[in-house]
Amino acid sequence: MLESPPVSAKTSLLLASNSPRRRGLLALGGWRFEVAASDVDERRLAGEAPGAYVLRLAESKARATASGVPAGALVVAADTTVADGDELLGKPVDGADAARMLRQLRGRTHQVYTGLAVLRARDGRLLTGLCVTDVPMRAYSDEEIEAYVRTGDPLDKAGAYAIQHPGFQPAQGMAGCYASVMGLPLCHLSRLLGELGLPAPHDAALACQRELEYDCPISDAILHGELVRETKGEA
Repeated sequence: MLESPPVSAKTSLLLASNSPRRRGLLALGGWRFEVAASDVDERRLAGEAPGAYVLRLAESKARATASGVPAGALVVAADTTVADGDELLGKPVDGADAARMLRQLRGRTHQVYTGLAVLRARDGRLLTGLCVTDVPMRAYSDEEIEAYVRTGDPLDKAGAYAIQHPGFQPAQGMAGCYASVMGLPLCHLSRLLGELGLPAPHDAALACQRELEYDCPISDAILHGELVRETKGEA
């Protein structure tokens, strides 16, 4: 199971998220960090594209969290949304809504957008990144949907699913960033933190692939700063 490292008063990295999945993914890089999340208005603006939406929210979270933190701190924030065409699928309101979303996504490919923002408190320097991953969903049955919804797992997930759920396993044949669909594209983040002088103490890409049991086809390109859009068949 993904777990975050012990909190230290000397840490210089703050994660602006209470998500256990983001904490666990960040820990794979070996960084020591604390969690210091702030609430922001997550309503989508009229006509706002999915990429612009998640980048705006990631930056808003970083700036809200950075207020009053030590000058040497780096704040990491992220936001993830599930997009089915022009429709953004947030967290379901109840089990029936979760089942509706899962039926809508079944047997089709949708996109998951994750925006990253890293803010240096000392001078306000902000770096951002966007990861877009195609997620091809398998043709799971109505019975599988009902059984998964009964677990309660979909209710706090955008799009009503966790890609890593061992029982449901909703996706098949994915060729993009698995960690991004979980909420934190680790190779993108490693590159941004490296630019701000805080490289990963461990091989984050290797640790991520081992933990998720996923042979990522794009991690090297991302770490080398190539402009790769993580969608199947594109580079």
